[in-house]
Amino acid sequence: MKVDLFDFELPQERIALRPARPRDSARLLRIGSDGDLADHVVSDLPSLLRAGDILVFNDTRVIPAQLEGVRLRDGEPGPVVGATLHMRVAPDRWRAFVRGARKLKTGDRVAFGAVKDGTCLGERLDATVSWKGEAGEVEFAFDFSGPDLDAAIAKVGHIPLPPYIAAKRAEDAEDRRDYQTIYAREEGAVAAPTAGLHFTPELLAALEKAGIETAFVTLHVGAGTFLPVKADDTEEHRMHAEIGHVTQEIADRLNAVRAKGGRIVSVGTTSLRLLESAAGEDGIIRPFAGPTDIFITPGYRFRAIDVLMTNFHLPRSTLFMLVSAFSGLETMRAAYAHAIETGYRFYSYGDASLLLPKKTP
Repeated sequence: MKVDLFDFELPQERIALRPARPRDSARLLRIGSDGDLADHVVSDLPSLLRAGDILVFNDTRVIPAQLEGVRLRDGEPGPVVGATLHMRVAPDRWRAFVRGARKLKTGDRVAFGAVKDGTCLGERLDATVSWKGEAGEVEFAFDFSGPDLDAAIAKVGHIPLPPYIAAKRAEDAEDRRDYQTIYAREEGAVAAPTAGLHFTPELLAALEKAGIETAFVTLHVGAGTFLPVKADDTEEHRMHAEIGHVTQEIADRLNAVRAKGGRIVSVGTTSLRLLESAAGEDGIIRPFAGPTDIFITPGYRFRAIDVLMTNFHLPRSTLFMLVSAFSGLETMRAAYAHAIETGYRFYSYGDASLLLPKKTP
């Protein structure tokens, strides 16, 4: 399909720079199977779902994966480089998208930390360039490994705010709290599973009281989620892989809910892509552990997911393609036009939508 089909005009003032407070006061647009639209708030969710449904959350935890550093050759400082870690490939190695990658070659050393006047100051974390790929991707072998590396990244790194927020303001202390779900526990994400940012302890308690179950899976969201689709046709676009896992226990619970007539409600596109990767052609969800680069566009037959809660996405993005596959392109174009006209807030800190699958003939 032509990527232009997924384009739309979004006024800059619709981009949210801060989340709603409290989190569950964000607006929620219900998009029905027939394309009917209804305006709600996130705290209405227990009344919009059914007893016996199960919400599936992504419990990945965002790490401060934005690093600034200085290239070192023969011990002498060189150009400044910026790295966004996106996939751990070994206890001491991460792949990263690097600003200024052309300044690096295999074997170069980089000192990461606070940079001023081309010098790395104070706390620092050193690494060697072990591999260079295309489009600015670099693999770093760090001097630390395992938990020691995690601690060092936490000291020198910054929360990698999405570019549409970072272009308008700097990261601050509030983002360390706001850009994290309340149930985040498995460290490794570069970006938050943003539909989950709307949940509060009170909302989770209300869902439980309404007879709606919850389950947790893990997909470590990578920086590739922010990359634009540069191809003219969806067939030419390739997704960056992300690491995830679904346990046997969770797979069994989800299959049991379906068997009893309940619905699997994915909280976010990350949970959806992981469960669709774990499901077979028969719709049965199986244990999963490893990378997935699943790319969902209109025409895809969903196997694992019955309902999707997600935020409002960028024009021409893989995520807008995914929701168009779920509810239909024309339905989503109409829903987004309604959201823009009525003041919904877009993207990571924005409002949410609740999508029912399109009816099929």
